[in-house]
Amino acid sequence: MKLAGLTVAYWAVLVVALLPIVCAGLAKWGMFAKPRREGGYDNHNPRAWLSRQSDWRARANAAQANSFEALPFFMGAVIIAHQLGANQTRLDVLAFIFVVLRLVYILLYVADLASARSLTWVLALAVNIAILFA
Repeated sequence: MKLAGLTVAYWAVLVVALLPIVCAGLAKWGMFAKPRREGGYDNHNPRAWLSRQSDWRARANAAQANSFEALPFFMGAVIIAHQLGANQTRLDVLAFIFVVLRLVYILLYVADLASARSLTWVLALAVNIAILFA
């Protein structure tokens, strides 16, 4: 299936590429209006500010890093599957499942549900491998 000339799997690549930005925004949520001197977001030194965060903000930032780490393999798997002529419906469904699992992973990470998060990470990795061999 194609939307605007792209397969669902390629749209999934776009969504997964945007997930780190979503995680960063989540980590910074509600801190833009607060002055820097009171611990508000510091756009002059954002990485240092993020490194000082704790609890759910720190976990959202960690989810951002993990989202960047998951991106190259997913992109590669989708491109390789397309190049090798994978069944498009199967590829689209697997890519959609990967996106859903990554969204669940982020929510579990922020909520500090470590065991469920790790299980979700493993499932997403398995789906990504399935995409590669689709």
